[in-house]
Amino acid sequence: MIVQSIPTARVMTYGDIATVAGQPRAARIVGQLAHYGDPKLPWHRVVNRFGGLASGYYGGRDGQKLVLEAEGIAVDDTFTLKDFERLRWLP
Repeated sequence: MIVQSIPTARVMTYGDIATVAGQPRAARIVGQLAHYGDPKLPWHRVVNRFGGLASGYYGGRDGQKLVLEAEGIAVDDTFTLKDFERLRWLP
């Protein structure tokens, strides 16, 4: 699975995952999977196309921020990754 393969301290966007899965226009479906899918997967490593955190993440943006910061990823006060392009991972 794509989400499971995202390395620690790296991120992908919902659109990136959809594209890698062969459905480049299915970013919203990936978002639904993130919300309702397997909670054991590292969904905290999935962000929006601007590097923003998800309000629907368990614990909200604050919860996602805590988990990302524990991996060494800096998040600013607007819940956006500070170095998004460097952190973005494409298999």
